[in-house]
Formats: sequence, C-alpha cells, structure tokens
Amino acid sequence: MPSFDVVSEVDMQEVRNAVDQAARELSQRFDFKGTDSTIELKEKTIELHTESEPRLEALKQMLAEKMVKRGVSLKALGYGNVEEATKGTVRQTVTLRVGITDDKAREVGKFIKGLALKGVQHQIQGDQLRVTGKKRDDLQSVIAALKEKDFDLPLQFTNFRD
Repeated sequence: MPSFDVVSEVDMQEVRNAVDQAARELSQRFDFKGTDSTIELKEKTIELHTESEPRLEALKQMLAEKMVKRGVSLKALGYGNVEEATKGTVRQTVTLRVGITDDKAREVGKFIKGLALKGVQHQIQGDQLRVTGKKRDDLQSVIAALKEKDFDLPLQFTNFRD
C-alpha cells in the first residue's frame, strides 16, 4: 500500500551558517557599531540581544534575510517575548520549531480526513505523520492540498513508497 511521511525538519547546518553570517554582518554594519548587539545560536534556540527595540527589529530582519538565503523556512522560527535585560538592553529568544507537535499533527490529520478521499488514512508517529492510501494519485492530491494550506509549520514530504 503506498504511503508517505509528513515531517517538519530544519537543516541545522544551514541555520548555523545563517546565524554565523548574520553575526559577521552585525560586526560590520555601521548602525550597530558600539551597541554590544549579539546573535547567538544555542541548542534549539537563537538568542538576540541589543540596546533597543528598533535595533532588535533590524536584528530580526537581518537574521530572516540570512535564513531565507540559506533556504531555511521562516515558519520554523518562533519568536518569544521581548525581555528587558541589564543596563536598559533588550533580549529575545527565537525557538527553532522542529517536528510536528501533537496538536499540529491532529490538525493536519483532521484536514486530511476532511478531504474525504476514499482509502486514505493517517497515523501519528512521534513527531511525524504517516499517510497511507490505496492509490498513488490520492496520496499526490493529499500532498498538493497540504502544500496549499498554511499550518504555520514548514512541512516536508518524505519516504514516498509505492
């Protein structure tokens, strides 16, 4: 029986490269000279730190540009609250959303069920979704429908088996 997996993954090497490029540009840009602004990649988060909220917006824009150039979807970035830090500076944590949460998996599953294609079933397997069907054409129409709908997650379709 044909099947495929719906996953939400991020290439961590490309994320690391994008953060490194943004940090390099940050050290070169004139409008950030002497502001002690930083972009730092941790395990599954990116820490943005600068002197004011307008500078923070510029920092986020710079990071987004580098991510897009590297082919990382901006849907994978979850921006946290802006926090006050020491000496009147601000900090924001950007979380990398990797994997499909249970709530999102249920939402995607409900959408697939709502397509009312005969013989198409889904199964939640950890942080991914397996979709099986009797006909290959049905599965391809599920993929097309999932690409059109915005689930606020970068979805990839892997492991297509006939």
